[in-house]
Order: sequence, then C-alpha cells, then structure tokens
Amino acid sequence: MTNKICQKFLHLILFIFSFLLLWTKTTSSTSISHRLVQATARYKCIDNERDALLDFKAHLQDPNGNLSTWTIEKEEDYECCKWNGVTCNNRTGHVTELNLSSYSLGELGSLPYLQYLSLGNLTSCIVDNIDWLSHMSDLIHLNMDDISLAKANSWVNVILGLQNLSYLSLSRCDLSQVMHPYSSSFLNSSTSSIDTLYLNDNNLNSSMYHWLWPLTSNKLRYLDLSKNMLDGKSFGYLCSLTNLDFSYNSVVANLPDFLNNNWSGCTSVALQTLHASYSRFTGVPSEADMPNLSYVYDIGLSSCNLGPLFPRWIQSLKKLTRLNIAKNGISDTIPVEFWNIWPSQLTNLNLSANNISGEVHDLVSNFSPYLVSTIDLSSNNFYGHIAKVPSTLASLDLSRNKFHGGISFLCQISYEFLTDIDLSRNSFSGKLPDCLWNFEKLKVLNLGSNNLSGKLPASVYSFISLEVLSLYNNNLFGELPSSLKSCTMLTFLDLGANKFTGNVPLWIGESLSRLYVLSLTSNKLLGHIPLQLCQLANLQILDLSMNNLNGTIPSCLNNLTTMVQEGGLYTQNIHGVSNPVPGRRLVTSSLSYSALSPSHVVQSSPVVIYIDHAMIHWQGNMQEFTTNLGLLKLIDLSRNNLTGHIPYEVTNLHGLISLNLSNNALYGKIPWKIGEMGKLLALDLSRNNLSGEIPSSMSRMNSIDYLDLSYNNLSGRIPTSTQLQSFEPSKYTGNAKLCGLPLTKYCPGDESSEVPPVIDEKEDDGKEMDDLQKWFYIGSATGFPMGFWIVCGSLFLNRRARHAFFNFKESLQDMVYLKVVVFVSKLKRFACK
Repeated sequence: MTNKICQKFLHLILFIFSFLLLWTKTTSSTSISHRLVQATARYKCIDNERDALLDFKAHLQDPNGNLSTWTIEKEEDYECCKWNGVTCNNRTGHVTELNLSSYSLGELGSLPYLQYLSLGNLTSCIVDNIDWLSHMSDLIHLNMDDISLAKANSWVNVILGLQNLSYLSLSRCDLSQVMHPYSSSFLNSSTSSIDTLYLNDNNLNSSMYHWLWPLTSNKLRYLDLSKNMLDGKSFGYLCSLTNLDFSYNSVVANLPDFLNNNWSGCTSVALQTLHASYSRFTGVPSEADMPNLSYVYDIGLSSCNLGPLFPRWIQSLKKLTRLNIAKNGISDTIPVEFWNIWPSQLTNLNLSANNISGEVHDLVSNFSPYLVSTIDLSSNNFYGHIAKVPSTLASLDLSRNKFHGGISFLCQISYEFLTDIDLSRNSFSGKLPDCLWNFEKLKVLNLGSNNLSGKLPASVYSFISLEVLSLYNNNLFGELPSSLKSCTMLTFLDLGANKFTGNVPLWIGESLSRLYVLSLTSNKLLGHIPLQLCQLANLQILDLSMNNLNGTIPSCLNNLTTMVQEGGLYTQNIHGVSNPVPGRRLVTSSLSYSALSPSHVVQSSPVVIYIDHAMIHWQGNMQEFTTNLGLLKLIDLSRNNLTGHIPYEVTNLHGLISLNLSNNALYGKIPWKIGEMGKLLALDLSRNNLSGEIPSSMSRMNSIDYLDLSYNNLSGRIPTSTQLQSFEPSKYTGNAKLCGLPLTKYCPGDESSEVPPVIDEKEDDGKEMDDLQKWFYIGSATGFPMGFWIVCGSLFLNRRARHAFFNFKESLQDMVYLKVVVFVSKLKRFACK
C-alpha cells in the first residue's frame, strides 16, 4: 500500500470513528432497550473499534497466524477484547493496549483510546512519517524498536504532541539519518512528559543534543544512550534522572570530566544507576576529585581503562549494591578492606578479566543474605582457600585463578537459586561434595582443570536443567553413572582427561539428543563405539580420542545431520543463565522495583552469559576454543585400537572441518570421494595400515591447512595440487611405495633432474588471499549471527544482558590466533624449501 493510499485509509478510519461516536451520543436516549444494549456494550468490544482492528489486520503480514483470533466468523468471535494482543478497559470496553511486538506488520492504523503500543523488533520495516501517532492522544507507552525512521521528518514534534506519553523506546531506528527531526517553532511551545527514554544504537553524535533536550525534562528518570557516538556532555540539569546508560559510545571522552560535569549539580542527588562500560574513556579519576555520587547503587565501568592501579575511589560509593569493573587492565593487589566495605549490601560483583591479586577467604560479608547475587572473579590472580560464600548465589565464577582446597563451600548455597558454577582452571582438590547433585536449577557446571578426585555418584537425577557439564582434566575415575541420562537438557558434555573406565554408554545417544559437544578423550574407556551415537543429530564435536576403544568405525556417521550440513549452529555455545525469583517485579514504564513481599525482599538476579569453551586437539596441538566453538565441526577418534576400513559414508559429512583417525589399526583404501569434503581444514590419517593410492579427488581440497598421511602403506604418486605439495615431506613419510613431490623419491618416468617447482609470487599471493577470504567469511559468519542473536535475545533477556554480548568482539582473538598459527606454519614450510 502506498503512503497516499495509507493516509487516505487512516483518514477514513478516523472519520468513521468520529461519525460513530457522534451518532452514539445523539441517539443514546431513544429507547430503554437501546440503552440496555449500550450498557452491555460498555463491557464488551466497541463495534467500530472491532471494525478498525479488522481493517488494521487486512494490511498486516501474519504468516504464522498470530492474529488468527482476529475474526468474526462465529458469534463469539465478535468479542475483540479477547483477541491476541488486544487489551480493553473493563469499564468502557475501549481498546487500550495493542501489543504486536512479535508480529510482522505493514503500514499502521490508529485507535483513539490506545494507551499501549508495542511494535518493536519489526526488522526491515520503514515508516516514512509518524503523523498517525498524533491521533493517539491517550498513548502512554510507545515501543518502535528496529523500525527505521530515517525518512520520518519532524518526528520529535509528533512525540512532543503526545502529552500523556511516559515511556518511549526508539532503539535501532536510524535516527541519525533523519534530515529534519523537528520544527523549532513547535519545540519552543512544547514540554515532554517522558520519564523513560531509550535511544540506544542509533549512531547518534553530539549534533543530536539540540533535539534531545526538548524530549527530556525534570520528569525524565531513565535515559539509555548506549551504542552511539556521543561525547558525554552534561546531563546535570536532569534533576530527576536516576538511571543513565552511556555504554558503548565510541567518541573519546575524559572519564574524570565525564563524572564531574554530569554529577556536580542536582543530578548527583537523583542518580542511582550509571552504566558507561565499553565507552572510550581516558584518564583515571582519583578519590579527591570524585563528584558526590553517594546515592549510586549500581555502577558499570567495564573496559574503561581504570587500571593499572586498583580504583580505590570506588570504595567511597557507600551505597553500592552492584559493581562491575571488569576488563580494566588492573594489575594491582586488592585492598584487604575491600571485602567488607559494603556489609550485607552487594548483589552483583564483577572484577573479571583483570590481573588483580590478593587472598580471598570470605565472600559473604559484602553480600546481602536476602537478595539473589552473582559473583565473577574470573581471570585474575586471586588465591586462597574459599571458606564462605553467600547462600543466595545465582552465579559463581572463580575460574582462571589460583584458588585451592576443597569445594565443599558450594554446600552453603541454596539450591533454589544457583544456575551457574564455573570453578575451572584452579587448584581445587578433593572429592565432589554430595550436595552438588541437589541443584535442580543448575544450568552450567564447569569444574574443569582442577585436581578433583573420586567417582561420580550414582544419583545425579536432580540435574534436570543442566545444559553444560565439564569435568575435563581432573582425577575422576570409575564408570559413568547411568543416572546422567536424566540430564536431557545437556548440550555440552566434556568428561575428557580423567580416568573413567567401562564402555561408552549407549544412553548418551539414546537420551542426550541435544548434545552438540561430546568429549570423552583421554580416559580408559573400552569396547566398541556404540551405534546409538549416530542418533545425535545436533552433534558438532565428537572426541573419543586416546582411549582403548576397538572394533570398527560406525558407518552410520552420516546420520550426524549437523555435520552433513554446511555452516554452524552459532548460538549453541551461548547460554543465558538467570534466576528470576518471586518477590519483586520490574515495572517497565518507570524501571523501579515494586515489592510484593516487604517482609522478605528478594529481587531477580541479572542475566549471566556463559560461553562454552573446550580444549581441542587441533593440527597437532591442544587449543582452547571459545566463541568460535559453534563453528567447529570435528571428529577425533585417534589413538585407539580401531580396525577395519574407513567407511565411505564419512565422505558425506560435507560440513566437517577436522577429521582425525590417526594412531589406530585401520586398513584398506582411503575413501575415493574424500576430496568432496570441501570444508576440511585438517585431516590426519597417520599411523594406520591404509594402503593403495592417495585418491586423486584430494587434489581438489583447496581449504586443507593440515594433512598427515605418514606411516601407512600408501603407494603411487602423490596427486598434484598447490595444497598437497605444500606440506612437509614428513607428512607423507613412512609409506615406502609413495612417490612424487614433496618427497625426494621420484615416480617412474620422472626425470632425475627434477627439482621442486618455484611457486610464483602471484600464485602464492592469490592462494593466501583465498585463504584469508575463507577466514573472513568464517569470521563474518560468526559476527552477524551473534549480533542477530543479541537482538532477538532481547525479547526474553533484559536489556543489560544485551551489552554483555559485546564481549564476543573481544573474544574473537581465538579465531585470529588460529589463523596466525596456520599462516606461520605455512611460512615455515615454504622457508624450508
């Protein structure tokens, strides 16, 4: 529908509304029966508004049938107040709320009594103007997230005309592209009633301030300007401001000036929450020149260059309940008094990814015994024996430190709240405490790379919510208990580098259908590879290497559907863990908390983002994969006692990136179609009894970066290709009848004077360019779906959680490191020639 037709349509609806309202008033006293009908209608859907909704629906795209209830096929359907997304006033019957945030919409109509309109997250939707909003005079709540307003001139004027509007969300609306956002004459005579304003992720710069001020007033309490290009000018005149989100702004600003300029005036006695993480700040504030922020209870300054000294000025914020100073390059000893500055106050503490040292014993004193809490001290140099932790923890991350002693302190935590435990990469020792198996809401349990010992108990039935279980690199032993099959929500299972015995359980394939990672490497497992593993359609990583397995490789591996398909499951390795608890609820319009149980106040914990990480044997070395784990598709059955042929069905795994079958007793020929596995970056078939020629199809494997066919019984000429001749001769050695470059043994008919060909610089550059392009595409495939997940995840996670996902950008060094290793290894090979 064109804009002109749409406008005429809207005008027609408004005319009909006006006419019917006038007709209703002038005929209201004609008869008793008519008044009875009218009185009844007051509690039901108004006829003309029902018709307007039906006309509205006629111009919507609804492929999923979300508006299937919007119909009048039957008599009971006439009650439009019961339609999906529609809310009416119980007294008047007028439509007061229309929530279509999850639907795909075309042009919009208007309803005169509407109070709540949510059209957010309508991707690829462009609105030329928003004049139609001016007819919704009762509108209180307006959400237009992800709707492009790039062509909507004078949109500020329209918003200011909505005198009752208190909540406005215009996230990702292309506001920086609007040529004329306002008319100056109108701004001078208008005041705003908005108390909650979201303008995040609009690419705004400092030129927006002249139209931001009219939208703000002393009524404004919550302001979100994150993910823009703002310079942090004064907000000090906003005397009612309690919450400011200035995170992810890309213009360099001085942090002491930012704090002093904005909170030296009346704002300092209103402000409660300040988030400015990942903004480009310079300068480190000192305690002496800190403004009065005595009312701030929530401060987020992650990645703000606060280091290298510990920011002791933080300790002057006596009302803090939440503190996040992660990733600040702090390489200092934490003050001893830090652990009891906020007695029974803190609910969230994040000091992660610094280089902070110091002994930690008591994690209880600072934390409230009544509020659900999260603690993240990961990736530092903390040490000591943990004696006490808060009982109301939802998330505990002590990973990558130097803690030691037992982990019985976990038994102090209430099973009602805990969803996330990560104690990996420490020196914790002793047995797994029995209480561990009582945490019914636990989603992530990572105890990897410690010195834990003992058996897994036979009763693990309570882990009904568990998604991640990593016990990698400990001293655990015994058989895997069958009770683990009750953990049907598991997507990641890593029990590698322990001393587990017995067979690979059949129930893994039968019950754990969600698994995308299964690693049982480096144990003492016996027997055959069970055919039931082929039922794991979501499996991307299968690592059974370094065990005592025998028998043949199952030919049903091509039933691993995800490995057959190209591309990765980009969000499989991302877990949003939180513990919403009754007790307090978020009032959306004002972002304040309303206590439902004043005698025992409990609030919901913030969402914690956990990213799987696994140690993978990659191209001859152990590498840790994190954010790029979702891209990896790998089968590693190396260092076992497997016999028989390599099943030809394995060549159907077109999405496979790494295949390692080395150090077994496999015989027969390499499958002839192996070259059709075009995504393979690494192939290791060394130290088997394979015979016959190297398939000519392997000359088409242009992506291969690592190849080892050594110590088999292969014969004939090595197929000619740029890739196959680029590997070191050692990757083909141990095959007495193999000949051709890069080996020094010539094939029959070759001239003895043959020398290795000189690789043309242009050809080499082109090959490297192809290689770089390949990793560019892989990197792009990682970045875009992550961003897409963050946007879609905002439908069920809070706004603060979306910011956490920007950690992905910094974590992509895993992939860069991977590429550098491959590139350097190639340089070494060429240098040797």
